[in-house]
Amino acid sequence: MSQANIKSIKASEIELFDRVVAIKRVAKVVKGGRRFSFSAIVVVGDKKGIVGYGLGKANEVSDAVTKAIDDAKKHLIKVPIIKDTVPHEMEGKFCGSKVLLKPAAPGTGVIAGGAMRAVLESAGITNVLAKSKGSSNPHNVVKATIDALSKMRDPKTVAEHRGVSLRKVFNG
Repeated sequence: MSQANIKSIKASEIELFDRVVAIKRVAKVVKGGRRFSFSAIVVVGDKKGIVGYGLGKANEVSDAVTKAIDDAKKHLIKVPIIKDTVPHEMEGKFCGSKVLLKPAAPGTGVIAGGAMRAVLESAGITNVLAKSKGSSNPHNVVKATIDALSKMRDPKTVAEHRGVSLRKVFNG
């Protein structure tokens, strides 16, 4: 996807559904003992091909989630979806996490783990085979899944990029 396409998506124009992926309690050691705060990662999407993730940190869980939702609305991407699945196989990577996404036949469902499932369902993908390799840290898995989805291209985009007809993309 081009940067212009991603930047043009406005969160105020679409109805977004949010999903909390993980909440962690983190501690800061101070003179009087430990001071606890919360870190949240949230995925938002319209279930029609737009998805984003955000991180939020605050002293209260609800404040952390609210901040994460606001952050997610600033980082939306458009995902090509063909027949309720991804257009082609793709790998995504972020730090120690690697994910593999494969198109699936209708009726398969979302075969994916927790953090990946949240991203894929928020994007509106209903049939996909997914595998998480490497680190299972939810932050990194979400970012690796978003990386894989952002690298996806539909056949029309590929044809335009190559300067050939759509028929030639499929027939070689």
